[in-house]
Order: sequence, then C-alpha cells, then structure tokens
Amino acid sequence: MPVHSLTSRERVLRLFTGDEIDRPPCFSGMGNVTAEGLKKFGYKFAAVHSDAKMMADSAASSYKLFGFECAVVPFDLCVEAEALGCEINVYSHVEDILYPTIKTKLINTEDEMDIQIPSDLAGRGRVPMMKEVIKLLKNDIGHDVAIGAHVLGPFTLAGQIMELNTLLKLSFKKPDKVGKLLGMLADALIVIAGEYEAAGADYITVREMGATSDVLSPRVFKSLILPYLTKIFSGLKGHNVLHICGKTNDIAVFMLESGARAISVDQKNDIAETRKKIGEKALLFGNYDPYNILVSGSQDQVRETMKGCLDNGVSAVWPGCDIWPTVPPENFHAMMDEVKKYRR
Repeated sequence: MPVHSLTSRERVLRLFTGDEIDRPPCFSGMGNVTAEGLKKFGYKFAAVHSDAKMMADSAASSYKLFGFECAVVPFDLCVEAEALGCEINVYSHVEDILYPTIKTKLINTEDEMDIQIPSDLAGRGRVPMMKEVIKLLKNDIGHDVAIGAHVLGPFTLAGQIMELNTLLKLSFKKPDKVGKLLGMLADALIVIAGEYEAAGADYITVREMGATSDVLSPRVFKSLILPYLTKIFSGLKGHNVLHICGKTNDIAVFMLESGARAISVDQKNDIAETRKKIGEKALLFGNYDPYNILVSGSQDQVRETMKGCLDNGVSAVWPGCDIWPTVPPENFHAMMDEVKKYRR
C-alpha cells in the first residue's frame, strides 16, 4: 500500500507493526473528549460516563471535528476501582467539568490489603459498558481511525483503592506486602484489558501515573513496579503502550523492559534526551503539555510545540496526559495542521 494514501487507522497500526508510514501520527491513549464535541450533541460531561451511546458519540467527535487520529475510552480513571468494589462519584449534579472520583476505598487499613479479585470481574461496574462503547466506536469510525482503551497500572490502581500515603509508606517498609497486592491487581487489569481487546480495541495504554520518578526512585521502580508491569504486558495480545507521568528519563529504559510496544512520556521530560536513552528504533510517544500549551497557549505556541516534539524524535505526537476538554477549536486545528504537514 502506498504510504501517501494511508488512513489515520492504517498509519497508527503500521506504526505499531514497524511498517513504513508517511508521517508520525497525532493520537493518544488517554482521554480526548472536548467541550466542542459535547456541545455538538448537547451532552453534559457528567452524563457521558454512564451512558455507552453518549460516550461513544463524544469519543468519536474529536476525530469528526478535528481529525484527531483515534478515539479512546474510558474518559475517567475509576473503572477498575469501581469494578473491584469502590463507590465512585460522577458529580451528576454539577454542570462544570469534573472527572469521577473514588468515594469509598476498598482498603482502609494495612490488615485489609489481602483482597480477593472477584471471579465475575469482567461483568462488574462499567466494564461491560466500556466494551459496548468500543463496539459502537468500531462500527462508527473504526474503519477510519484506531480505537484505543486504557487501564491503570497496578501501582496507580492500588493508590485508588487505598490511601496513597499508606501505599507509599508500605512500599518502603513492607515491599513484599505491597508486591502481593500489585500482583493481584495486575491479574485483574489483564482481565479488564483483555475484555477491551476482545471488544475490538486496537491498542491498550497502561497508565502507571503513580510510579513516576518524581515519587519513586529508579531502584524502587525496577524492584517493585517493573515486575508487575511486565506481567501485564505479557498478558496482553495486541498493540500496547506504557504511560508514566512526570520525569521518566531515569526509568525510560526500564519502561521499555516492561515489554510495552511503545512508551509515552509527559511534558516534564526532555524528549530529545529520552530518545538518546532508548535508541532510535524504540517507539516513543509524547510529549506536549495538554493544558498549558493546547488549552492556554496561542496557535503559534501550539505549532511551535508540535514541531519541537517532532524535531526531537517522537514516533507519534501525544499529549502528556488527558486532553483537557476546554481546548479551543482553533488550537486543536493548529495542532493537527502542523503535524499533518510535517515531513522528516
């Protein structure tokens, strides 16, 4: 197939398989719903988290309105914790954009850490709904763009179902106990990610935000976090990405050792230095600031930032985290235009 005639979907999938592409794609493995997309359908942000059709419409709108080269669900970070038994708050009474949060923790004391993963995990909470959303997206725009889904990493999920400060203290004082919990959570995440793959997700992003070098040393990352990320990636069947927030240059090589097909880094990283550390062939996604640049910056700043990411060696232009929904349409268009005209 001539590379000059690639669809967005073909471009992304060929990137993962190592085939020739015409230019780096501009997509994401994290939330990319916009206020413009919500307005198009008259949807309230709080409502889309609990309705498959509304979520699918909203996710597809970033492609339909701006040409963004993917659609990704879920929009929030609570699906796995909810399936495990946590109660969440979707802020249904609030008009402003507020992401769902955990209302009640599953683990309240150290003695409660020896949890059991429900045997019916795949049918709990909103996991079945996310599968329906993926299928709706595949039917709607799946011929044109890649459909992505994300799960949390085990350490980040542990920080959702128990108090993060307790988790961090125990990570240093009782790493074996934390490791046992992470192993169980890795098994749960493999189940949920597998359900997303079976529903048709073209790629899975594992979001291990809590394991950033800003919080954990490279030594702790390698000994406590890496084994369970490796377990997850060995259990996935399709294309996949590992995303970690914060400064990750010190652990970038370890991130690749997890078995992830690609790594995603945020705006705190010196992306040129990341590229030097991991070599020219590794898939590196990043790393524009999704708020201070895409939302708050000028169109010129957006264009300059995208060109900087590309000049410094990213394999794909990705946000450092979820795209904040209030991104101005003109900035989204500027981003896509700058990436589409770029040639190395």
